[in-house]
Amino acid sequence: MSDRQDQATGESVVPNDTRSRTRTCRRAACAGMALLMGISAMASAQQASLRDASAQAQQEQAALQDKIDAADDETRELLTRLRDASREASRLERYNDELARRNQTQQALIEKRREAIDQLSVTREALPGQLRDMVSQLRTLIEADLPFLREERLARVESLDSMLDDSEMSAGDKLDRVLSAWRTELDYGREMDAWQGPLVGDDDRQVDYLRVGRIGLYYATPDGRSGGVWRADAQEWQALEGDALDELRKGLRIARDQRAPALLDLPVSVAVETQSADDANSPAADEESS
Repeated sequence: MSDRQDQATGESVVPNDTRSRTRTCRRAACAGMALLMGISAMASAQQASLRDASAQAQQEQAALQDKIDAADDETRELLTRLRDASREASRLERYNDELARRNQTQQALIEKRREAIDQLSVTREALPGQLRDMVSQLRTLIEADLPFLREERLARVESLDSMLDDSEMSAGDKLDRVLSAWRTELDYGREMDAWQGPLVGDDDRQVDYLRVGRIGLYYATPDGRSGGVWRADAQEWQALEGDALDELRKGLRIARDQRAPALLDLPVSVAVETQSADDANSPAADEESS
């Protein structure tokens, strides 16, 4: 062994160079441990710094995500408002188009009414004269027509003449009365009628009359044995016999709703003028037809 033992004390004696190396090793070990502890502390500090940086980054990322989400929500809301505004604009545009068409129609109606108002004064001034002309024409029609209910119809015309002189009656009421009388006369041309009355030209005889519009006026005695047709061209009665008299009695029953409607083979009171083929093709006929 290299170590020496102290003879006096019995202890081992370590050489100086050995003790020196031991102290050096101890100092190196302490320095190493200190270095390791420093490195460990630095690592711990770096880890703490990294954790703090990571936490801060996560917070910043979370805040950024919140901003992104908020921006997305705002964008969606703005898009929804934009779509709603677009639909509302389309609805308003269609409504405006409809109003424009209505305005055009109303404007045209206003123009027509304005023209009517402008002509109203002229019409009001001309109306009395026109009413008298209509009554006069009605009288002429009755006097030239078949002599059925002539007294009644002429009495209606006399009433219209008196009405026109009534200053308290409005022009509108007078016009209604005159038009009503004209409608009554026009209805005679579309009706089939039967009634009893004195024979035209012989007031002492009561007969049964049959009228077919304005083309036929007939009479039959109450016993049905004799009758006649009014001839407008001769202004007199023409006797009916045989089958014609049977047709007259049939027509009276039809007019009184005593049998079903049927065709009547009777002579007419008003002569019907017919054109020949040559006349129909002549220029004069073309002008009349036009």
